[in-house]
Amino acid sequence: MKDFEWAEGMNCAVTVCDADATIVYMNRKSRETFAKHGDLIGKSLMDCHGERARGIIRQLLATGGTNAYTIEKNGQRKMIYQTAYANDGKVGGLVEISMVIPDELPHYIR
Repeated sequence: MKDFEWAEGMNCAVTVCDADATIVYMNRKSRETFAKHGDLIGKSLMDCHGERARGIIRQLLATGGTNAYTIEKNGQRKMIYQTAYANDGKVGGLVEISMVIPDELPHYIR
C-alpha cells in the first residue's frame, strides 16, 4: 500500500492510517478538506475524532470490518466509508473515503 497515485486525482477524500491509527496518506481532496488542521500526515487519526468515533476506530483496527454513515456539513451531504485493510492476514490499518452525495441520487434494485 505504498503507492497511492491512483487515489490522488479522485473526486473524494481518501485518508489512510496504519494499524496504530497514524495517518500515512491523504489524497489531494482530503488535504483540501482538512487544510485548516495543518499537515496531518504522521498524526493520530484519533485526534481528529470524538470519543464515540475513537471507539469505533479502535474496534475496526482490532477486528477489521467496515463502518459507513452519512453526515451533513454546511448544507452538503456526504457518505463516509471507513474500512480496514489487511497486511499478511492482519489488520494493516483503515481507509476512509468521504464523498459528496448528490441531491438527486438514483437507487436501482438489481
